[in-house]
Amino acid sequence: MDNDSKIYIAGHTGMVGSAIARRLHEKGFTNLIGRTMQELDLTDQQAVSGFFQTEKPEYVVLAAAKVGGIMANNIYRAQFIYENLMIEANIIHQAYLHGVKKLLFLGSSCIYPKNAPQPLKEEYLLTSELEQTNEPYAIAKISGIKLCESYYRQYGCNFISVMPTNLYGPNDNYNLETSHVLPAIIRKMHLARCLETTNWEGIRNDLDTRPIEGIDGNSSEYEILNILKKYGISSDSTDNPDTSGVRSVSGVTLTLWGTGLVFREFMHVDDMADVCVKALEEINVADIATLHQTSLLHSHPITFFNIGTGVDQTIADIAAMVKSVVGFTGDFHWDTTKPDGTLKKLMDVTILKNMNYTPAYSLLDGILSVYHHYVQTQKSES
Repeated sequence: MDNDSKIYIAGHTGMVGSAIARRLHEKGFTNLIGRTMQELDLTDQQAVSGFFQTEKPEYVVLAAAKVGGIMANNIYRAQFIYENLMIEANIIHQAYLHGVKKLLFLGSSCIYPKNAPQPLKEEYLLTSELEQTNEPYAIAKISGIKLCESYYRQYGCNFISVMPTNLYGPNDNYNLETSHVLPAIIRKMHLARCLETTNWEGIRNDLDTRPIEGIDGNSSEYEILNILKKYGISSDSTDNPDTSGVRSVSGVTLTLWGTGLVFREFMHVDDMADVCVKALEEINVADIATLHQTSLLHSHPITFFNIGTGVDQTIADIAAMVKSVVGFTGDFHWDTTKPDGTLKKLMDVTILKNMNYTPAYSLLDGILSVYHHYVQTQKSES
């Protein structure tokens, strides 16, 4: 790639796409293009075709996707499979038709079977059944991998895929109805800390920036306490329903989903972006096969590789880490009636090790950085 190569980043406003765009800018790439969802509906085949005809990108990063946490994946199953399939099929096919030099597709660790051996090796794909709570999303992402592989095998397209582990960082989704586990814990812990210190200004700033079910900073204290309680942030409050006023708040506790005993691996999105840019610059489909010490002539060639840290921790340990960063002093409990998802999803990162890549962020350092960004963003947007 040259510094003036035309690079289209699908999903450039999201956490993943924006991180890759930042890294490309830092490395001197000046010709990046993107479209918001309002400007281009990626599920619309005709619209995507028109975009490629007009813009003619040389390289494509396919980071656009409908994403969400365990609750959203389980509730919006049809939307997750339909929208992701359409986005992938439209972009990958148009990239082929318009002679894109390289396409990088970003998948997800949920592609691997529910009971696959740990750590998760690329060769375990499609060896047994998936976790049911996110099966539609996983099937869509597997389809993206296979689209890239198939366009390579039939047409010789240099379309590669990478499978990031759970990511977090700037521009993450903190919507408590649809967010992933780590941003949800960070936000809930922040709100619990504000509540236990009776920092109503902090709570109202948070809700003004990111309303919850229509409750924002202009809502009454009584309404705010009710919506916080719905999402697991409870207190012993003395309230007056007639005036919707709250006289005192104490005994703040936080309830989180599941048992807290499942293991998860998290990677800062900037570390992931480093690997993606390296892949765009240096790695082709044939190189991935070489890294896996296999052949593209094999009946099931491996044309993707994992991106992760190779380290995981229990959700309970991660929640305790967030608690220490945020400064919440109350208790937190676990709602074991809610699903946990897959017990363990640790990625095998042998390929990254062979590339001599080491992540820059430890999980603690990453959470410190993200929480600082979260609070600063709140202040600037409120």
